[in-house]
Order: sequence, then C-alpha cells, then structure tokens
Amino acid sequence: MHQWGVRKHSEARHAQPMRLTFLGTGTSMGVPVIGCPCAVCQSPEPHNKRLRTSALLEVAGRAILFDAGPDLRQQSLAVGLKRVDGILLTHAHADHIAGLDDVRPLNFAQQAAIPLYGSAATLAMVRERYGYAFVNTSEGSSRPMLDLVEIQSGVAFDLCGVTVLPFDVQHGGWTITGFRIGALGYVTDASSLPAASMAQLQGLDVLVLNALRLTAHPTHFSVDEACDIVARLQPRRAFLVHMTHDIEHSSVNARLPERVRLAYDGQVVDVNDRAYEPAS
Repeated sequence: MHQWGVRKHSEARHAQPMRLTFLGTGTSMGVPVIGCPCAVCQSPEPHNKRLRTSALLEVAGRAILFDAGPDLRQQSLAVGLKRVDGILLTHAHADHIAGLDDVRPLNFAQQAAIPLYGSAATLAMVRERYGYAFVNTSEGSSRPMLDLVEIQSGVAFDLCGVTVLPFDVQHGGWTITGFRIGALGYVTDASSLPAASMAQLQGLDVLVLNALRLTAHPTHFSVDEACDIVARLQPRRAFLVHMTHDIEHSSVNARLPERVRLAYDGQVVDVNDRAYEPAS
C-alpha cells in the first residue's frame, strides 16, 4: 500500500500558490446566537463574531468555495467575490447549502452555471430543496443555475485544472465529505475520521478541522478531540472552525498547542503547496 510522502526540495515540481480565506468559522447558529446574553455573544471582540463555516480557496486563477451556507451573500460582499469556478459541498445540512440561491448574481456575471461537487446523497438533497432551480416554471423569474457533479470518496477529480481528492468523514451517523487539494486538507462537522481518510491527510501544510466546543458532542469533534487528530496527523499548521459561542477566542487560543489556532472570519492563510506524491 502506498502512503503519502514528501518529495525532496530538489525534486519538487513547481506548484501553484494557494490562498485560503475563512469566510465564516461558526456553527449552525452563528455567533452571536440570537437572543443569547452570554459573555461571548455580547463580546465586542471581532474574533468572537462568527458567520456560518465556509471558505474561499484561490488557486491557479480559480476561485473555489467550500460550502455555501446562509451567510453566503454577506461573506461574498465582504471579500469582493466576483466569480466562483466551483463549490465543494461537504454535506447538505442547512448551514452548508442554504445560501445556494445567492449564486444568481455570479451566474449573471459569468453567464454560466456554477458546478456543485458533492456525493450522490448530498446532491439528491440539493435537488430536492432547490427543485425550482432545475425546472423552469416561472417565465422571466431568475433562478440559480447549478450544475450538479457527483463525486466519489477516494477518487480524485479535476476542477478547472485543480486536482481535488474527496474522502469520507463521519458526522455522527452521517457519512459526509472532506477534501484535499495539494497540501491543504479541509474537514468540517466531523465526529471521527476513517483510517483511509486519515491516510489521505498525511503531509499537510494546512489542516482545517472542526472543533465545536470544549465539551464532548455526539456529532462533532470537541477542541481536545480536534487537537488529538492534529497530533496524529502532524500538519505544519491547523486551524479550527465550526465553533459555538462556548469558545472565547483569546482564552481558548492561548491554551492550544503551538501548531493549532482558532480560525476567525476574514482570516487569510497562504498554503505552502509542497509537492506530494505517493511513495513506495
């Protein structure tokens, strides 16, 4: 069996630079939570304000979104988003797909449908919830133009010249999708990672991983559980996302291992896309 190994610098192929922007780092309710009087929700600290988890990857002149949650319009305006070449869907919970209608201005600007990449189960739920997008029943009314592209765990695919490797993630009883692109690994809403998926995440420069709260949860990693995954995978850097209002940014960040930090909305990370290849 092959394992991921690092090429020596002298043998490395030229790699495209990658830039990751965290559009949102919060859980399904966001932070502040509606009506909540807790110290984090009332905090003036900008890093304690979290839109629903999503990220923008810029690579090889392409713009790729991880998920499209209910804050997509606000997130897109914040970063001046002008085009999207593809959306990688982790799963079909509302906080990950409820913003799909907001791709319409991008459809108009690009004069094209935007491809959505997801598992068969995820795409079936998108088709069910956004049925109007696939049936033209309202003459003169705009609707999102979405091109559904089914992907399979462990089978790499090309997204406009960018190689993307999807893999399985356990989200409680759900099997959802994580992604590897070069030296970036992206995992959200995980409660466990199968051995095969852990193998796909070796040799990363940047790992994005969910950490819901400080205490255990049946369908998401806690902060300590996420740190344990980081310790096993040993990426150069790890950024935690999908956080509730239980997590106060400064105090929790201060006690994390050196290689691990809480991500925050608007944070930009350059990924050192070292060349990796399966080594015998």
